[in-house]
Amino acid sequence: MEIKMAASHAGFLDALSAALPENAIETAGPLLRENSRDFGQLSGDPIEPLAVVFASSVADVQHVLRLASEYKVPVISRGAGTGVSGGVHVLGDAVVLNLSKMNRILEIRPEDEVAVVEPGVINHQLNEAVSEFGLMYAPDPASYKMSTIGGNIATNAGGLRCAKYGVTREAVLSLDVVLADGRLIRVGKNTFKGVAGYDLAALFTGSEGTLGVVVRAVLRLRYLPVDERDIALLFPSLEEAVEGVQLIAKARIQPAILELIDHSTLLILDEQYSTNYAGHGGAMLLARLDGYGAEREETALRSVFADRNAQLSNSADPSATQLIEMRRTSRGDTKDDAYRTGEDVAIPKSKMLEYVHRVQRAARDENVNMRMISHVGDGNLHPTFSVEPEDGNEPLARLDRAVESSVRIALELGGTITGEHGVGLIKKDWLQWEQATEVIELQQQIKNLLDPLNILNPGKAI
Repeated sequence: MEIKMAASHAGFLDALSAALPENAIETAGPLLRENSRDFGQLSGDPIEPLAVVFASSVADVQHVLRLASEYKVPVISRGAGTGVSGGVHVLGDAVVLNLSKMNRILEIRPEDEVAVVEPGVINHQLNEAVSEFGLMYAPDPASYKMSTIGGNIATNAGGLRCAKYGVTREAVLSLDVVLADGRLIRVGKNTFKGVAGYDLAALFTGSEGTLGVVVRAVLRLRYLPVDERDIALLFPSLEEAVEGVQLIAKARIQPAILELIDHSTLLILDEQYSTNYAGHGGAMLLARLDGYGAEREETALRSVFADRNAQLSNSADPSATQLIEMRRTSRGDTKDDAYRTGEDVAIPKSKMLEYVHRVQRAARDENVNMRMISHVGDGNLHPTFSVEPEDGNEPLARLDRAVESSVRIALELGGTITGEHGVGLIKKDWLQWEQATEVIELQQQIKNLLDPLNILNPGKAI
């Protein structure tokens, strides 16, 4: 449904100014550009919004959406903007609703293992606050020191600990959501278990701001591990590292973190951190075992590889922990740009080796570089493709074909176009590759029901 904008935006902005606290609205200056996009790489620059509204309360959010509905102005809600799918890119006349100032931890109930937060709370800050009670908030995207809980919920963010603790949806119990017309609703439950009605909290989690604006969340906490054992496993080849993942699974060992780094990425990390891991192996697994069973699991893991061609770090070697942090904060050298792009697919774990071989072949066929890091504990792979601007004919076209091949191969192997980054704008055209027309139409009907004027982050996700 196309938006027909009001004849003049002046009335809308005046009404906003009258309804909101002083200094809540920015209509000029660098903040417009800063709030016009996320980290996703698009061929064209985003458009500056009509205004950026910094909400400080639920009432502020309700005022914005009521007026946006009245004047038929699109609203893009955002937190820190650390996403990489173009999910908050401004495409036309719109107001950006920035929720970063709604950053209070409203309640911590350690006896219930629950925290209640506003959407602007930083993931890391929540973990700091609950750690004194021996608890943690398990989802940990790479941007955890910057990203907000609201943004994590909007994208159903993942992270390294997903291998054991699951993605954001597994941690969301209840949500307060402001709908497109300004109504405030509460969905979900206040308990770990509850099956009354449809699971609307799960529906809003991962909806990328297209169905409503989350203003409060009740989150399940987990026990802070009493013991953690970090182990680096260096293999001669990528194939043997992937086989190592299957051996760990067959031994029924459940790492909290299980990551794969290929040789090309090891070279980059060696250059960044003055190490020499690439000189001793072709690929690496990083495992974190946690909880009361960590010592026993470490013994079992070492037994699995006792007669295998793998080098394991010594017990309690701090370099293994350093490697996990290096992996957590980086896919390699720099952020994506026009000549370098990273992907985010998930596939059945049994198909990982076939996927790697086929994607490597696709990259060679297009004469582009490819490297791979992966959350192999849950089959979430991040191939990164790059090409030099002066390297051969049509470098960008070759890069695009290689990226599209990597996504199509994932689907052919029973996977998905996005494991944790969301669809946003960048992957929207690929959704029809994965989902049937009837399924996309059903999602559009849900969108139309909750947002009949199509003012909530239009043009994204579906």
